Amino acid sequence: MAKKKTGKTMIEAITETLDQEMEQDDKIILFGEDVGKNGGVFRASTGLWEKYGEERVSDTPLSESGIGGMAIGLAVQGFHPIMEIQFLGFVFEVMDSIAGQMARTRFRYGATRHLPIVVRSPFGGGTHTAEMHGDSLEGTLAQVPGLKVVIPSNPYDAKGLLASAIHDDDPVVFLEHLKLYRSFREEVPSERYEIPLNQANVSREGSDVTIVSYGYMVRESLKAADELEKEGISAEVIDLRTVSPIDYETIGKSIEKTGRLVMVQEAQRQAGVGANVISEVSQRYILSLEAPIQFVSAPDSVFPFALAEDYWLPNADDIIQAVKKTTEF
Repeated sequence: MAKKKTGKTMIEAITETLDQEMEQDDKIILFGEDVGKNGGVFRASTGLWEKYGEERVSDTPLSESGIGGMAIGLAVQGFHPIMEIQFLGFVFEVMDSIAGQMARTRFRYGATRHLPIVVRSPFGGGTHTAEMHGDSLEGTLAQVPGLKVVIPSNPYDAKGLLASAIHDDDPVVFLEHLKLYRSFREEVPSERYEIPLNQANVSREGSDVTIVSYGYMVRESLKAADELEKEGISAEVIDLRTVSPIDYETIGKSIEKTGRLVMVQEAQRQAGVGANVISEVSQRYILSLEAPIQFVSAPDSVFPFALAEDYWLPNADDIIQAVKKTTEF
């Protein structure tokens, strides 16, 4: 029997997943700033406080370091904490807990202990948020050994990836792009399902050039691919989905077919994970490349104030120009 599907936004898919997983496992506890009665600043936990009570869905003080410490303590005692950092720009306040403690626990205890913690946090530009609210800091987190870093680009993936993150034995940083929360709907099964955390997805097949991206930039890459098709250029779009670890096998198979690569990220050129991807591809698949790799990113400057965001962030036009540069080489 075919699974029942309904159109959902990404925020609705996330809320549904949290509910389904908490209903199955009473060891799952959700907490963070305003996640309780208010349902979170973006309403990701709407209705969960009423359903599960304040012992399982609770507000915390405005203290990211305290949130991280509580998550570690709960995980050590056998719980499955889901901690929310209200905006990724404030993750530096809790980096000791995440990078210094959570990421090292499996190694420190010889794989006899685990910290099954999910660190949820919204991030990303294009919604004119205040300073330190839209920064893309996934590259900083992806450089920490022992962490998985996941960034869905659509509602379907968000549900399946979050379910997998919750059931992972080790810490997973789950980043949700602000612009994707309510920008579109797609068919998402009502039943629970999981998507593996270590598999990229070929979002669009093509034969002339490979575009690799993640998060909101997957949407811009797909827009660019639609426009390029009108000009006779067939672009394959790969959504990393997980930026640590990265699925280089899927990227490699695509490059062996197309011979060209355009890496696209929202983060500054020196940030994000694009430079890592380009470095690894150069070492692993250089003999399959027929043209220099192109890199589309934001400029290496501090994230701008809201009025300048649209000029600063990369977009589909930038991707089209990069694709043409490599296909015309």
